[in-house]
Amino acid sequence: MANREHLAVLKAGAVTWIEWREKNPQIEPDLSAANLQGENLRGANLQGVNLSKVDLGHAILVRANLSSANLSSANLYQAKLIEADLKAANFSVANLSGAKLTQADLSHAHLIGADLSAANLQGAFVVDANLIGTDLRGANLRDADLGTAKLMRANLCFANLIAANLIAADLREATLYEAEIIGAYLYKTDLYKANLSASHLSGAYLFRANLSEADLSKADLSWTNLRGANLAGANLRGANLRGANLTGANLSGANLQEAIMPDASRHD
Repeated sequence: MANREHLAVLKAGAVTWIEWREKNPQIEPDLSAANLQGENLRGANLQGVNLSKVDLGHAILVRANLSSANLSSANLYQAKLIEADLKAANFSVANLSGAKLTQADLSHAHLIGADLSAANLQGAFVVDANLIGTDLRGANLRDADLGTAKLMRANLCFANLIAANLIAADLREATLYEAEIIGAYLYKTDLYKANLSASHLSGAYLFRANLSEADLSKADLSWTNLRGANLAGANLRGANLRGANLTGANLSGANLQEAIMPDASRHD
């Protein structure tokens, strides 16, 4: 439960909270399970604060500092976290459905099992974050930086990943059904057994990506760079590979039935 004194200081306003924290650097604020629904905490310094199970639904946290804070099991439904500092924060099993996280810094954050469905993460910095099993259905990740992020078994159905950076990200067994991945960077990305059926990957950079045993049925892979990619055992039935570069790609055991293949000059 939240410490009543800490909660009272926070609700007294941003200036009072900042002054109190500066005077008491040795105190670790405890706001766990507090009801802060709809509160205006714009620019608040909540670094390292215990906010587990807190209700921040519809709260305004624009440019707030929540780095290393504990927000496990917290409710942040439709909260505004635009340009917030969320580095290394713990959002495990938190509800961030519909939250606005544009340009937020989520690098090294823990989001295992979190609900980010329909969240707006456009331009967010999510490098090396842990998103194992995270629900990102319909999320907007356009231009987001997800380099080396852990997304094993994550649900990215219908997500917008246009021009996103997924270099060396781990998407093993992730679901990307009908995801928009046009022009994304997937160099050395691990997509082993991922479901990419009916996804849109036109112009994506998949150089040396691991797509072994992935489901790419009816996927649009037109004009993609698949040089040196591993497509062994992949299901490419009905996929569109027009103009794709398959130089050095491993297609052993791949299902290419009804697939539209590139010109022979593209994969000699």
